[in-house]
Amino acid sequence: MRRLSTEELATDPTAAGPADDASETYAAFERVPGSLDAGLILLCDHASNALPPGYGSLGLPKAELERHIGYDIGAAGVTRMLAHRLGCPALLTRFSRLLIDPNRGEDDPTLVMRLSDGAVIPGNRNADAAEVERRLAHFHRPYHAAVNEEIEAALAAGVVPAILSMHSFTPSWRGRARPWHAAILWDSDPRFTRELIDALEAPGDLIVGDNEPYDGALRGDCLFRHATLRGLASTLLEIRQDLIADEEGQREWAERLAGLLPAILARPELHEVRSYGSRTGPVPPI
Repeated sequence: MRRLSTEELATDPTAAGPADDASETYAAFERVPGSLDAGLILLCDHASNALPPGYGSLGLPKAELERHIGYDIGAAGVTRMLAHRLGCPALLTRFSRLLIDPNRGEDDPTLVMRLSDGAVIPGNRNADAAEVERRLAHFHRPYHAAVNEEIEAALAAGVVPAILSMHSFTPSWRGRARPWHAAILWDSDPRFTRELIDALEAPGDLIVGDNEPYDGALRGDCLFRHATLRGLASTLLEIRQDLIADEEGQREWAERLAGLLPAILARPELHEVRSYGSRTGPVPPI
């Protein structure tokens, strides 16, 4: 996941142009089926570094798309494995965050990045308001509509779901190693967060960041939109990318989480609608 960190508070570029007819029918998200009775919905906003037809590679060499700027390395694998183990539904994006970032509000200036961690994104250089609107309509909004539909389905079934957003972060930043194995990012609702931090730290083998190396209060992001504004218990889990870069590491983390989450999800307060507001500013009453 690429926010502003607390530590800092091969194609022709012209081929990376507007969407064509094929991109307009491109599936923006993947749904892993599961039982709503599990009481949990998993999200993976930065699951893929894929680009739809018509966008080429956004003018970037393959190596750049395979870096953390293109997607959250390892997060999709952990999300799918965890969903299968818990029997809960999961929603994952099928487009790179460099096309448009689904974990940003529609008015966020970093929604379509022209520069990311030192890499100029040629295919975004001339993305005007019409092109941004096209990307919102075909990729960003369909993903959020799917998240909304999943939540509405749970509520209609009499289940108030908790939401866990899965991400990953780089092992180092600007030459400095990051000590955390995982991090929990959150805004103002402590219900899911405090329980998950305590459970991860209990064995004594992990250093867990609490709103570091990023702060979880970001107005308009995915959890703000779908959890904070609804009063649903939620939290965002970041796992260090070197720990989940391969299938073995992803499996280990899925098993770790599958072992501790059921006890947390059994707590009734995680399945109640409660408003805790937001550190980003006022929110409408529920």
